[in-house]
Amino acid sequence: MHTCVSCGKTAAAALVDDDGALCHLCYNRHRRPRRPCGRCGQLKRIARNARDGQPDLCDGCYQGPDATCSICSRVRPCASRDEQGQPICATCYQRHRTGEPCARCGRTKPVNTRWPIGPVCMTCYTAVLRSPAECPRCGMVQPLIARDDDGTEVCGPCVGFAADYTCKQCGRTGNPHSRGRCAHCVLAERVNALLAGPDGTVAEQLRPLADALTHAPSPFPAIQWIKESPNTKLLSRLVAEGDTLTHELLDELPPSRNQRYIRQLLVHTGILEERHEDLERIPGWLEHELADKPAAHANLARPFLNWFLLRRARQRAAIRRHPASADRDLRRRVSVALDFLAWMDRRGLVLADLAQEHIDDWIAGATSQRRYLIRYFLKWTTSRRLTRELTVPSIPRQEPQNLLDEDDRWPLLQRCLTDYALPADVRAAGAITLLFGPSTERLCHLTPEHLKFGDKHAHLVLGRHPVLLPPRLAELLRHLAEQPQLRPQLSRARPGPRWLFPGMVPGKPISTHGMTQKLNRHGIPVRTARNAALAALAADLPSPILADVTGMHRHTALRWVAYARRDWAEYLAARAAEQGQGVRE
Repeated sequence: MHTCVSCGKTAAAALVDDDGALCHLCYNRHRRPRRPCGRCGQLKRIARNARDGQPDLCDGCYQGPDATCSICSRVRPCASRDEQGQPICATCYQRHRTGEPCARCGRTKPVNTRWPIGPVCMTCYTAVLRSPAECPRCGMVQPLIARDDDGTEVCGPCVGFAADYTCKQCGRTGNPHSRGRCAHCVLAERVNALLAGPDGTVAEQLRPLADALTHAPSPFPAIQWIKESPNTKLLSRLVAEGDTLTHELLDELPPSRNQRYIRQLLVHTGILEERHEDLERIPGWLEHELADKPAAHANLARPFLNWFLLRRARQRAAIRRHPASADRDLRRRVSVALDFLAWMDRRGLVLADLAQEHIDDWIAGATSQRRYLIRYFLKWTTSRRLTRELTVPSIPRQEPQNLLDEDDRWPLLQRCLTDYALPADVRAAGAITLLFGPSTERLCHLTPEHLKFGDKHAHLVLGRHPVLLPPRLAELLRHLAEQPQLRPQLSRARPGPRWLFPGMVPGKPISTHGMTQKLNRHGIPVRTARNAALAALAADLPSPILADVTGMHRHTALRWVAYARRDWAEYLAARAAEQGQGVRE
């Protein structure tokens, strides 16, 4: 029995040398030799030595012999045993580990290590090692794992605890990761392995990305991202091919979430030029859509998209005041055109033979309003003299549906403003939606510059004129604008906006789909809440003012006001009829 020089616990020694004794736990964690694993090939601690024709197995590959677990009675791999020597499976071991009060946070949790301050849980162990500070006794920057007689936190060597948390490669203290190195050194090694080309070196083009990843604010999430993310697998494959990374090279890949993430990562770090991605990625999408289509359809779809739809969309994007995603609408119009061409082939028709009755048959067979979008394709074919002048009926205009009842809207708004159990971004986004009804696209693109704080009041800029914010919502948005980003952001080559609702993709806000799902998941129905807010505003404001404060188009505001007034008039008439009937009775 010896006192372990690493954790201070008196236990059977696994190793005794000139530096002192190490218990089995600390020996396994810090000193056990590392060799290439015979199954995964990585350089790791070996849990079972090679024998009987079986290779060395690391902790991750070795599962232990199958045995009957003494707790759950199931036959499973059991690498642990209880005090009586009975086998325990990994699940039961984690579930039934006995805990002790942590000397730092006071919570009863499984002990991760023992320092001079006492037993420490995993949360506190990680927090202390990742935030080294200057020791008040010796002046060295070290993890403060002990306490002085007056309760002041000091480092281990000052109280005779010889635990060394200094990186053997760079000499930096804290943030230990593996093999005596800190997470910063491990991250630099992983980045070089990720971005190394066929010659084993990082290309000059990828140097900004390598620097951004190496100097990430927190190295541990970056290491985890490199190890597990499917985005890094795609990036590694592209780099290994040795080609210069361009937008055109990425356009050749099948459209996917990983492809979009890698493209934005390269734009964020300045490797690729920034472009209007919602529009410029559509030609690549079209090429994959045309893979199994007839050549005649492709010869019509390509100029229809590139010379008609995209040209108009780029012109509008250049002068648009507010953000708007046009890619979904453009893809839908192209898809309808391809469906229409296939419908013509089944009936043996060509464009020159199209008549009005054919268009009426196409519209009559619709199960939704999607087929009305054929107007754009026919407008283009008519301008190119491929078809005669044809008429597509206007899309039947519908009144707003599924409005949130006022008796439900106000309690939901009260919950957003006062329920601190909800995430701050959900509370802020839900309150703005319930009060002002902006589109989800505009909500996601809000920045601190949209907030105007004065001596007494705060305003939010959604349109031409700012709107007054309730005090609680103003404080919530101020907190959201001033707090650090929840996700560590990579440094970007060119200055960009700081979003109130940042997303997973570097330099981009949360997607509209992600915001809608997040609010719906917390009980805030986005569509019905937005409709109710706009109906309430339209009932009190003239259409020009409604358009100015919400940023919507004046024609849209006029329709909302007409709807609200008609609905209010019907309500008053119904109430007057009820009162008149009561008087007669």
